[in-house]
Amino acid sequence: MNLDTVLAAGRAAAKARMRDTVRLYSQGPDVFDRTSGNTVPGPQTTLYEGMGRVKSVAQASGEDTQAAEREVRLLEYEVSLPWDAPLAQGSRVLPGMRLKVTASPDARMVGIVLWVTSSQFGDQATAWRVMTEDRS
Repeated sequence: MNLDTVLAAGRAAAKARMRDTVRLYSQGPDVFDRTSGNTVPGPQTTLYEGMGRVKSVAQASGEDTQAAEREVRLLEYEVSLPWDAPLAQGSRVLPGMRLKVTASPDARMVGIVLWVTSSQFGDQATAWRVMTEDRS
């Protein structure tokens, strides 16, 4: 069996485990609306929308940190996307981008927004892995 055959089988198996639907996007800076006196979230640019697999990182215990005068726990998740997942033309995945779970067999995951911390890819990978954290 040659390497390409093994990789194709591994990528097919990885896709079969992707039961969540996710949207990877960048978020523009918030804008202050002088008329209403409210801050309006900036525009979103979708880089990818489709199948994925969201799983918590087992060895991560989470990190306590301060945010807006309250303590939050940062929990890590690995999100697997298809190895050949298409991105919007000319875009790259950068830390600070966000990934939202839009559908999942686990209803508790739907609606969660995760913040990208890094991504891993390579020509011999079976999936494209994006490391994220839940900042809620």
